[in-house]
Amino acid sequence: MVNKQKLHSIALVSAAMILVLISTADATPFANIKSNSDNTVSRPRSVSNVITATINVGDNPTGIAMSPDGTKVYVSDHDENSVYVIDTATNTVTNTMFVGEWPESVIISPDGKKVYVVNSYDKKVSVINTKTNTVTATAKVTGLSSSSKIAFNPTGTKMYVTDCFNNNVYVVNTKTNTVIATVPLGAKPEEITVNPAGTMVYAMNGNNVSVINTKTNKIIATMTGFSSPDGIAITPDGTKVYVVNHDTSDIPYNTVSVIYTSTNKTEVSNSDSHKLSSSKIKASLSKHKQKTTPNIIK
Repeated sequence: MVNKQKLHSIALVSAAMILVLISTADATPFANIKSNSDNTVSRPRSVSNVITATINVGDNPTGIAMSPDGTKVYVSDHDENSVYVIDTATNTVTNTMFVGEWPESVIISPDGKKVYVVNSYDKKVSVINTKTNTVTATAKVTGLSSSSKIAFNPTGTKMYVTDCFNNNVYVVNTKTNTVIATVPLGAKPEEITVNPAGTMVYAMNGNNVSVINTKTNKIIATMTGFSSPDGIAITPDGTKVYVVNHDTSDIPYNTVSVIYTSTNKTEVSNSDSHKLSSSKIKASLSKHKQKTTPNIIK
């Protein structure tokens, strides 16, 4: 059982510029933002920018994801080896699941039926059934770390996992939870995204972005000229990929690079990189099925 004296807070706060906007007919959009520095997760109300509630969670929240219908938020706790389930209607923790050691990234399958949690210490991905809130399977993936990220194809049948230690992307069959292909990449692949058609994967590695053909699991192009990129997202129509340049030593400061997917040519756009961080750009563009229009990038 989690020691309640060690519990920290998830604050439901709001910063209008960000982010996972959940739109319903009679509800105000919220955003969910994790902060490692003060062990909180903020949930912004995008209209009023006020704290609406505070929820107790574990000692070191590290990952966060929201269900496609916006009714649940899943938060991983690195120190307690747990995942907390928050009911967004009542702002209460309704379940706690114990997963592997050092859970980090959290992602939900496109159909909302499963939650996948990267456990960086034991190199496994825990699979949680969202209906029963139980761990139903684990996938052994060599090379998982705190920087490992996951992306799904649109149907949820394949999961792409980055490995910054061995410089690979692993393709996992989500039916069998086994690695079916390994794609070697450049230095330290981390952030990753899949186009809406499910035909191409875009993976950051070093100062490059590589394009993987999902039919052959081969790299078909690599774009260079980025500078310590730390965020990547693709538009809902799949025509553009946006890459945040975090440390711009080779290109102008405060920039976002745009990749045109039809030609794989890039250009640099001026922006405020402090506002367009990794989590923000991903949240603003990755929710293809939501009926909201992100007000960050057009």
